[in-house]
Amino acid sequence: MIIEQLSVFIENKSGRLYEVMAILGDNDINVSALSIADTSDYGIVRLIVSDPHKALILLKEQAFSVQITPVICCKVPNKPGGLKKMLAYLSEDNISIEYMYAFSIGSDASIILRTESCEKTIESLCSHQMEMMKACDIYQI
Repeated sequence: MIIEQLSVFIENKSGRLYEVMAILGDNDINVSALSIADTSDYGIVRLIVSDPHKALILLKEQAFSVQITPVICCKVPNKPGGLKKMLAYLSEDNISIEYMYAFSIGSDASIILRTESCEKTIESLCSHQMEMMKACDIYQI
């Protein structure tokens, strides 16, 4: 249930995100989810892709600073309050969220989470019968 996410560090300058997407797209690597966090000079592009190891090698070959980061993905109902239950369980179990981002398809929302311990988070959410996505499923979205 642990998903390998790419974290790519890029300069905040026109065309850099395009370069990352061109490398991935030209090599038949699909992007399932994406998040960008930035500062004044640099940004972190977080990506869930169809082939994280191939993407890592390709981006490193083009001198991008990139690493694989473990994250998890939990499904919640795509309706008001859908995220609240998951967050309540994590709070009850004293699990802090480093960051998260989400996307929705139909009646479900998928929440990508980075916490201090993926294993502890999976254990917590599974004990509360929350649906976790497998890596092979999210890579193919």
